[in-house]
Amino acid sequence: MNTFIQNVYIKDGEYTKTIYSMIKEQRYADTIKVLLTLFESHPDSRPCLSLLAHCHFYMQDFAAAATCYEKLVQICPEENIYKLYHAQSLHQACMYQEAWSVSLTVIDSSNLDYKVKKLQAAIKYGQEDMVAAKNLVDQCPLDDVDTEVNLGCLLYKEEEYKQALKKFTNALQITGFKPHLSYNVALSYFKLKEYAASLKHIADIVEQGIREHPELGVGMATEGIEVRSVGNTLTLHQTALTEAFNLKAAIEYQLQNYEAAKEALTDMPPRSEEELDAVTLHNQALLNMDIKPSEGFEKLQFLLQQNPFPPETFANLLLLYCKYQYYDLAADVLAENVHLTYKYLTPYLYDFLDALITQQTSPEEAYRKFDDLANKHTETLRKATKQVQEARLNHDDNAVKKAVTDYEEALDRYVPVLMAQAKIYWDRENYVQVEKIFRKSVEFCNEHDIWKLNVAHTLFMQENKFKEATGFYEPIVRKKYDNILDTSAIVLANLCVSYIMTSQNADAEELMKKIEKEEEAISFEDQDKKLFHLCIVNLVIGTLYCSKGNYEFGISRVMKSLEPYNKKLGTDTWFYAKRCFLSLLEQLAKQLVVLKDTTLQECIQFLEHCEVYGRDIPTVIEQPFDVQDILTVAPQGKQTVVYEARYLKSLFLKLQMS
Repeated sequence: MNTFIQNVYIKDGEYTKTIYSMIKEQRYADTIKVLLTLFESHPDSRPCLSLLAHCHFYMQDFAAAATCYEKLVQICPEENIYKLYHAQSLHQACMYQEAWSVSLTVIDSSNLDYKVKKLQAAIKYGQEDMVAAKNLVDQCPLDDVDTEVNLGCLLYKEEEYKQALKKFTNALQITGFKPHLSYNVALSYFKLKEYAASLKHIADIVEQGIREHPELGVGMATEGIEVRSVGNTLTLHQTALTEAFNLKAAIEYQLQNYEAAKEALTDMPPRSEEELDAVTLHNQALLNMDIKPSEGFEKLQFLLQQNPFPPETFANLLLLYCKYQYYDLAADVLAENVHLTYKYLTPYLYDFLDALITQQTSPEEAYRKFDDLANKHTETLRKATKQVQEARLNHDDNAVKKAVTDYEEALDRYVPVLMAQAKIYWDRENYVQVEKIFRKSVEFCNEHDIWKLNVAHTLFMQENKFKEATGFYEPIVRKKYDNILDTSAIVLANLCVSYIMTSQNADAEELMKKIEKEEEAISFEDQDKKLFHLCIVNLVIGTLYCSKGNYEFGISRVMKSLEPYNKKLGTDTWFYAKRCFLSLLEQLAKQLVVLKDTTLQECIQFLEHCEVYGRDIPTVIEQPFDVQDILTVAPQGKQTVVYEARYLKSLFLKLQMS
């Protein structure tokens, strides 16, 4: 959230034409180098210190700026303006208590009193002392647009987003377009879940940023163009581009458009990693967690040690630890940061995390905790349902909208509890009990996509309810049928298997042709792109036939699934393919199955192809942490497809010669 506006400006001071030119060109880093050289011979030079402070401030290095202003105050204790700048720099560096102390030393004067009041209000706002901040804002002139903005900030902090939006919109009408003010409007719309309106204001910010500052390189990183860092200049700050792109990423993330969210982050002006702000670092960690979990955890752990850090950091780190089943680490973080628990975790989230962590040591106790949570949520959902019905009877559209929003939020809190509870039995492969848990929640969840998907998986795993599973999988696939590759590959694979097991082979073939057609269309546009949907479908079908003992057809389907190897062979696809080959080898060794010589030769040729194309493909998925340097992990050279393919080939050759 954009905090208070202070309207405190820094004087340029006295400088030579060379330094003036460098500052005018915003070459602040170069100016600092020149000034430091001058400063060595004139350590008490007021102009040098003033310019150093100016450049550090414009470089967003507020701690260094504060140090320079502190020295200036010592040299010129009668200059109140330096005290004000010192306090402002400390405030921007989030050193609120120090900033407050310095602000009290500014002697009252008609030209500075108002600026000091606004700065003090900003400091109290940063310290989350809303009462003191409100009192200070009330002492400011009502006809000043900054007062309107600051009141909007206070309302936002109190979660009165509609009232805050009115204040920001009114200020925007008075001042005309201002990037940060437009961002505040967009952020308020985001909190109200009016994403289209929020995106409109974000687009305005981006459009002006590109038009007025093409040197900031918006979108170049996404296009693959290498550009140097633009740095954390005041120009970048004034455009609000960083904030706008982070908000756009958040909206796309909420809408589950994860690729668009990642693109929003790469569209922002390029900066090196050490220059990134805390919000961007947090969002990068979150959005890239699926491909770079180690880096993601490192970033979140780093942020947790900073002051301040994005409020979502603490909860997200704990949830991701639990997602990756690092329950001990989650428990340690909770124990080490008790003071953060009350500030950043809701009672609901704390109880949910507590139950997840308990699951490691006592599944029965965890189930009880989840059950208690689920009962509370179902009671809340029943009340929310009643409120929706009453609002509809009264024909109050606003009340209906609010009641529906409350119901959806309550449901979003209930579903994770339900899934975690069901997972306890899923891990024990007790799918009948999982189905019973889901049936109890049908009253509220029958339209929820995650619930429907997991019910489908539960029915599928029972191996005698393929028809029922088809009924749940089909609506999920149909929803994205025109863009079928947006559907999870395993969902498509399970639906195909369900079709085959219920003698609907024509439907399975039609679905596979649809997948193949879409993959071909994408490959035509991007020949180097790897696509795995059809491969995974064929792998699952091949595995099914192998598990039923039909290795002739099953293994041929598995081999076919990985063609062409340069596009289909990967860590995951190899993992499932080799399982079928190992199963086949076991059956051959026990002489439980007989394989044609031609099929055996095809297996050897397939593994030779995997040798060629699998040289740089790892067989072990990156783990975020190496717990006690697990000794069971093979040496690095053996963790490749080429090594495992050669080993499997040698086993087939032995069988061929025996």
